[in-house]
Amino acid sequence: MSAAAFTEEEQMAVVMARLLRGLRHVAVGALSPLPASAALLAQALDAQLQVTILGSKRYLKFTDGGRELFDCAAQGRIDAFFLSGVQIDGEGNINLVGVGDYAKPDKRFPGSFGSAYLYHLVPKVILFRQEHTPRILVPKVDFVSAAGRSPSNVYRPGGPRHLVTGRAEFAFGERGFSLVSTHGGASAADIEASTGFAFERAAEVPSTPPPGAEELAALRGPVKAAVAEIYPAFASRAFGG
Repeated sequence: MSAAAFTEEEQMAVVMARLLRGLRHVAVGALSPLPASAALLAQALDAQLQVTILGSKRYLKFTDGGRELFDCAAQGRIDAFFLSGVQIDGEGNINLVGVGDYAKPDKRFPGSFGSAYLYHLVPKVILFRQEHTPRILVPKVDFVSAAGRSPSNVYRPGGPRHLVTGRAEFAFGERGFSLVSTHGGASAADIEASTGFAFERAAEVPSTPPPGAEELAALRGPVKAAVAEIYPAFASRAFGG
């Protein structure tokens, strides 16, 4: 791979890391190598950022695992978290349970763990999914594991703020998703064709700025080494150099 090239995973990690600028504490759940890479990249560029990663020995200072993470979220001590799903819809709902009829699903998945809880409490939740197809980004999820919105009388300081895929970045607001930029030369029409839900977009949608030299150096050096502690196969595959 040439020095100027970068992988899709590197592009996504850089986009997510840029969304963490200025924060104090970001937490990453289990089985989340891309968010872990993004969080560690953000920390490499800003040493003041505290990073907590479930499954890591070096980046998990809790003594009570996930339960202590939930306590921190309830106390307002986590600024950002990452969530994904087998389906994500235009309302920001995610599905981690199964596809098809709930009583007799076509496929069943491990479940939502604490996603609904953290979705309500963490101020900046970044949704992510590398695959960007109508199979994943659907008009309506088959099962709501964690809801993107809540009624106005429900206390909810947290919720979705961004969605990052292998092809684009979206922002999330009162009117739903809006397209921020596209990766790798994709057009807005390309993104519309590969997205199952409607979204807003400007007449001209910019291309996502590629990873800079400093970002790539950090990803391929200290970040790769740190991620390899938890996700060795991902680290060896995802980073160029």
